[in-house]
Amino acid sequence: MTTLIFGHQNPDTDAVTSAMSFAEYQRQLGNTDVEAVALGEMNPETQYALDYFKHATPRVVKTVANETDTVMLVDHNEFQQSVADIKDVTIAAVVDHHRIANFETAAPLFYRAEPIGSSNSVIYEMFQEKGFTISPQLAGLMASGIISDTLLLKSPTTTDVERKILPELAKIAGIDLQEYGLAMLKAGTNLAAKSDLEIVEGDAKSFDMGGQAVRIGQVNVVDLNEVYARQAAIEDTMKSEAEKNGYDTFLLIATDILNSDSTGFLFGKNQDKLEQAFGAKFDADHRLALPGVVSRKKQVVPPLQAAFEA
Repeated sequence: MTTLIFGHQNPDTDAVTSAMSFAEYQRQLGNTDVEAVALGEMNPETQYALDYFKHATPRVVKTVANETDTVMLVDHNEFQQSVADIKDVTIAAVVDHHRIANFETAAPLFYRAEPIGSSNSVIYEMFQEKGFTISPQLAGLMASGIISDTLLLKSPTTTDVERKILPELAKIAGIDLQEYGLAMLKAGTNLAAKSDLEIVEGDAKSFDMGGQAVRIGQVNVVDLNEVYARQAAIEDTMKSEAEKNGYDTFLLIATDILNSDSTGFLFGKNQDKLEQAFGAKFDADHRLALPGVVSRKKQVVPPLQAAFEA
């Protein structure tokens, strides 16, 4: 029976490509009956990377227990971010770079998590430790995941690991790191091609914070004015999604990838918690200025968690 490997819901480039790289790692270990799949459609940035390196788009699955009894997780561990029937299958392995929360298994498993910039960074180290081969195509996809998660090494999540290995992967892939990286990131910022729902939910994750259901979305842009022009429709969509799914708080972070600044938009309760977390107030236009904030994992979730649990 095929073991399915996948990242989180609303997959970003690191989630998709780390499933592919970990599947190849498993094949070189001798575990050939594996398949990298995705828990959602590709976003434009990810599709750009797949097209550039001529890799087929992975199959999208909604459930997994109907076709396998064993899965491996990459780029996530929290059950609310995973496949709907995750509790009905055996988790054989996890490779991640996030916090560990809302996660337990009945059986022992392989688990590797490091506080570094991307899941592909962890998997690259695993390839090196085993002396496994990384093809130019796979190197390009792994580099794409690291570029995405570190914003081309500009995010505060970037570590010396990424600064070392990203040029190495770019060399194997035969790409100019700056030229390709900027083109890939910009491919994901075309808001004109995105619906309001895609902006709000395209890269959203759910968190349990102090017993509250907190949804945090993030969209990358090259001009925040594009988001401001659609703010009313975006807020209506946040309201609809929150009421439909039972989110107590829905925060959308719009990030200017060129200037490394963000603006926050809120629907729901706990405005005071957000203002406490970031030491700032929502203005008259219902916007929260977040200068220097680009990383949900490092700059948004930890202070929010602390504020909700205070």
